[in-house]
Amino acid sequence: MQNERLRAAMAAGGWTYSTLAAKAEVDPKSVERWVNLGRTPRRSTAMLAAETLGEDVHALWPSLRQARSARAVSPELVALHEQRANVPVSAFTDMLAQATQQIDVLVYAAVFLHEAYPRLNDLLRERASAGCTVRIAVGDAESENVRQRGMEEKFGHGIESRCRLALMHYRPLLRVPGIELRTHSTTLYNSLYRADDQLLVNAHVWGVNAYGAPVWHLRRNGDGGIFDTYAASFDAVWSTAQPVEEE
Repeated sequence: MQNERLRAAMAAGGWTYSTLAAKAEVDPKSVERWVNLGRTPRRSTAMLAAETLGEDVHALWPSLRQARSARAVSPELVALHEQRANVPVSAFTDMLAQATQQIDVLVYAAVFLHEAYPRLNDLLRERASAGCTVRIAVGDAESENVRQRGMEEKFGHGIESRCRLALMHYRPLLRVPGIELRTHSTTLYNSLYRADDQLLVNAHVWGVNAYGAPVWHLRRNGDGGIFDTYAASFDAVWSTAQPVEEE
């Protein structure tokens, strides 16, 4: 069966078997078979040809529209911890210490880091002086979402107080080149701790304090994975967060 959609797309763009073959990196006879015999090229070749023609690959070759086989576990998942309380603070600090390009922290407070590792600010200064970009976003204690989280976790005004405490811990970093500190008022679905291509995600569960919620450790594995989804989430929050002013 001939591929009339492909034939029409080629004719509309003035493509011949030879010119399309050159772009798709195949033999002209292969292109001829695609058109006249309805042959389906390999997915990578089909994608290249469709991009060249400015067409949707599945419109040209519907047989390529097939469900991906399900994976039991994402290749980006390094470890899954049932509770943040089970994760030693060294897992956070050691990961941050390995960063050479980028550190991102998105939390409401997470004062457990400073409480358990008083050298945290020194570590961040060291990374920044080595050329690492450091971005820290903590919760705005005056925001409605922070107050709501306190009610949901039956923590009262404790979360607001811890947001202020976190800001107090990080304030000495305000003048440090390479380090930015902001406050955000978003609904925080996950606390994020990124060091280059590694990421610790502390999920937030309604009614459960963050220390009792799961943590998954991700390592980036190509474009468009789970890691990139969370990284984009951080950037979205960061774009709405307010820079902290010096007192």
